Amino acid sequence: MSTASTIDVVSVTKWFGDVVALSDVSFSVSAGVTALLGPNGAGKSTMLRMLCGLTAPSRGTVRVLGVAPRGDVSLYRRIGLVPQQESLFEGMTAYDFVTVSGELAGAADPGPKAAKWLETVELDPGDRRPISTYSKGMRQRVKVAAALVHDPELVVLDEPLEGLDPRQRLRMIELFRRLGSEGRTVIVSSHVLDEVEKFGSRVLVIVQGKLAAEGDFHAIRELMEDRPHRVRVRCDDARSLAAGLVETGAALGVRVDGEDVMVDTNQVGALRRTLASVARERGTRLYEVVPLDEDLESVFRYLVERRR
Repeated sequence: MSTASTIDVVSVTKWFGDVVALSDVSFSVSAGVTALLGPNGAGKSTMLRMLCGLTAPSRGTVRVLGVAPRGDVSLYRRIGLVPQQESLFEGMTAYDFVTVSGELAGAADPGPKAAKWLETVELDPGDRRPISTYSKGMRQRVKVAAALVHDPELVVLDEPLEGLDPRQRLRMIELFRRLGSEGRTVIVSSHVLDEVEKFGSRVLVIVQGKLAAEGDFHAIRELMEDRPHRVRVRCDDARSLAAGLVETGAALGVRVDGEDVMVDTNQVGALRRTLASVARERGTRLYEVVPLDEDLESVFRYLVERRR
């Protein structure tokens, strides 16, 4: 597999009026699977649109397969895009839609290729129902087949797993990994951390329009876990439990609020193991343990703060 970069983004900023969607973002992507991770509204879709030439950066440069993508019609035939938005002709069958997509992208023998890719995503090429009758998950798979029908070198997928059931998600993740192992460049966006882990890929984390972190998934996971956490513990003797937690060293700090103990820690695993034993030793009954900052937004905010 070539290590030459397929995508080079250098100091890219994009604004729409007074809204800055991306700010001074730089990265390179090579063949294989790269995940673009970030909360909704972080700027992921804007970045993917720039990679496909659908919008231009306000500042900075984007190079895809060696050329600037904006306005290069020949490049479009080398890219397969699965947009987050619905972009299907409702009255057509899936087979007709994917065939037309292949024809527009310059695929040789688009009909047989349409049938092949529909079968790959577990849809029936002979289904004569219009796409308007399809479920969200089926529509997503039609979009994936349409993006691959012309055998593109670069595959860009914007939240492609939305609407799929768990089995279909696993099959689609397997497909994306296979495409990457074949030497294609696959860049896939998601706001779900567990999905990205299954890609087994390099990760770019975008938060509030900035590149907050990059690396393999394990490095990103360590960044996310090795950070201060706050946990609320409700029990019947908050002062006793708080004193016990401080003694163990599993808590950076504690604050008693009625029946609640607010615990700050950077050793979540140790805290989880310690809570039950401390409660047992002190004869304290635990009612509830609630992480207060485990949502993905708080994790991303922490990564942004680290870069300042």
